[in-house]
Amino acid sequence: MNHRLQQFINAENLTQSQFAERLGVAKASVSHILAGRNKPGYDFIESLSRQFPNLNLEWLIGGRGRMYKITGQESQIRPENEDSPSISRSEDGDYFNEPSETIEIQAESPKIVKVVVFYDNGTFQEIT
Repeated sequence: MNHRLQQFINAENLTQSQFAERLGVAKASVSHILAGRNKPGYDFIESLSRQFPNLNLEWLIGGRGRMYKITGQESQIRPENEDSPSISRSEDGDYFNEPSETIEIQAESPKIVKVVVFYDNGTFQEIT
């Protein structure tokens, strides 16, 4: 978790001191958590959730999903159903798709209609 917390602090473009100040905790507390000496307590997580409501706590705590919560139009792109591919993490923490079934290539080549680019900060851009 300490690695993901550091990723989040970097994504928010904050120093450890600025981050500690926003949460209302001692700078040493943040330093100890990032170094792996301590684990964050309930109050720390609750403050983090209040100060950064778009942070996905499932990602932070368990490494599941994306750093930021999916909202609005983004949730329509990847519906949560059985037909969507499963997402797994590689050893270096990156995500990759594991298709649940084989896709057959048809004789006529399909045409690209839209490309969606997903960024590591949870945002996306549609290119048509």
